[in-house]
Amino acid sequence: MELKEKVAYIKGMMEGMEFDTATKEGKLLAAVVDVLEEMAKEVTNIDEDVDTLYDEVDAMSEDLEDVENFLFDEDGGDEDEDDYDEEYEAGLYEITCPQCGKQMHRVPEVIDCWFDSGSMPFAQHHYPFENKEIFEKQFPAQFISEAVDQTRGWFYSLLAISTLLFNKAPYENVIVLGLVQDENGQKMSKSKGNAVDPFDALQTYGADAIRWYFYTSSAPWLPSRFAGKTVVEGQRKFMGTLWNTYAFFVLYANIDKFDATKYSLEYDKLAVMDKWLLSRLESTVKAVDDNLANYRIPEAAKALQSFVDDMSNWYVRRSRERFWAKGMEQDKINAYMTLYTALVTVAKAAAPMIPFMTEDIYQNLVKSIDASAPESIHLCDFPEVHENWIDPKMEEDMADLLEIVVMGRAARNTANIKNRQPIGTMYVKSEFQLSEFYKEIIEDELNVKEVVFKDDIADFISYSFKPQMRTVGPKYGKLLNKIKTTLSELDGNKAMAELKSTGELKLDIDGQEIVLLEEDLLIDMAQMEGYVSESDHTITVVLDTNLTPELIEEGFVRELVSKIQTMRKEAGFEVMDKIRVYAKDNDKIVSIMKNHGDEIKSEVLAEEIVTGETKGYEKEWNINSEKVTMAVERI
Repeated sequence: MELKEKVAYIKGMMEGMEFDTATKEGKLLAAVVDVLEEMAKEVTNIDEDVDTLYDEVDAMSEDLEDVENFLFDEDGGDEDEDDYDEEYEAGLYEITCPQCGKQMHRVPEVIDCWFDSGSMPFAQHHYPFENKEIFEKQFPAQFISEAVDQTRGWFYSLLAISTLLFNKAPYENVIVLGLVQDENGQKMSKSKGNAVDPFDALQTYGADAIRWYFYTSSAPWLPSRFAGKTVVEGQRKFMGTLWNTYAFFVLYANIDKFDATKYSLEYDKLAVMDKWLLSRLESTVKAVDDNLANYRIPEAAKALQSFVDDMSNWYVRRSRERFWAKGMEQDKINAYMTLYTALVTVAKAAAPMIPFMTEDIYQNLVKSIDASAPESIHLCDFPEVHENWIDPKMEEDMADLLEIVVMGRAARNTANIKNRQPIGTMYVKSEFQLSEFYKEIIEDELNVKEVVFKDDIADFISYSFKPQMRTVGPKYGKLLNKIKTTLSELDGNKAMAELKSTGELKLDIDGQEIVLLEEDLLIDMAQMEGYVSESDHTITVVLDTNLTPELIEEGFVRELVSKIQTMRKEAGFEVMDKIRVYAKDNDKIVSIMKNHGDEIKSEVLAEEIVTGETKGYEKEWNINSEKVTMAVERI
């Protein structure tokens, strides 16, 4: 019983006995009890202080451990020696042999534990006493992997013992892993409060996401700064994109009851987009295989991420209408089989890195329809490369196309023209030419009526030059003003062409050759009114932003289609539900809907467009400054 409890007990007895504290003896006893009560409080405070002191000592111990690890362990320093066990001397660790009845005891000499780990390659097989064939088959190892603190630990003990016994290294490659730090680059420590519980992290983000983060964050041998937001970002960019593409396939495959085992991929019948995706797929598998074979982990992961991005944000985007088509014509089958092949193959290639998500994809896409398939994706062979599917020229052309599309979108943003508003013409100046097929893709993607490749775009833009004072001044000093004047008199387009082709601009000033690099120049690009341009390296795009009444009306049609599709979703309609569309309260919008009724109905799966009234799910819209009330009704 603690002191405060004893004091409370005595006070309770005194009250129960109705002890008279008015007497001399009573006063004395009461005073003693009061003193004891104060002592009990002091003891309690001391206990609390001691507890606090112990906490501080524990924290200091952790800090000292961090210092010790830094000084020794992280650089592979000596490990803590085992405490000497005096009980060995006393012979207390003895047991009786059940066969002979004699006493057995452990030998007092204990070898360093790292000798055991260093002997692992042969000791695990009891070699050289047996299992010679097994040992020789597995020795040396293709690679070993541990953190950098094992440089003078396991890495060294393996190498030293193997060299002494066999005169050869026990491994062919070493993957050295850097240590995990917090998001600020500090070593994790409980005393600092920056340590991350791995089980909490696994629960929050998932094992696949954390694995993917470490694959892509840095080279394996460099320290990794762990932060939840970076894990989530990697999860979104790759895993989220892969899963959404898989979900897209499953959605429409279920609608069409598509069974991949009932069809085959007929390469010769495929569209160009299909062949491009398969070429990218095979190039990716080849790159991943090569990178993994050469221990280039981040490069392998980035190749997968790049492909998944192209598959989702380009192939699926460009092929969605093929999946919406009625019936099961050959083009739709080709789209299904191409996407199915890509999903299954990339899942197998990514399985070593994200084992759980790829297993889910495999079980649903493969095992559910093919009972003869391996039980798990991790029992499948790594995908073989189909070299005959790889078309480098096609991949290069599509990459050029995508660059033009990106620049075209940037030009649209600069001009503040919505993507749904058609544009008349886009001009492209580049070192390459694209076939009509690729031009049509650009036109459709950027909502442009015509793409024209031109060698000269001087009619739309011009360049002017000024010297960069901080670089030209120190080089040419007194000639600075003459350089400025000469630059102002140049043909801007010719000068830019020279600068782009040679990397420098040469001037003749008073018989002296002046050589200016791009960093020596302030370049201003002027655009003709009604045109917007974007340039990047050797590509320049120019948008004609002059809109005709016909183009403006077409823009309204596209906006109407978008708004109706939004209303379908908000009303909870299924993808294949037929609807009736209503519109009222705006004569201009009503007129456009009547003029383009067939086109609108085809896009939104509508059987009828009714004007002047509304039924069903209703909503008011502002379309290009025109207010209109529309409604959708499921038929």
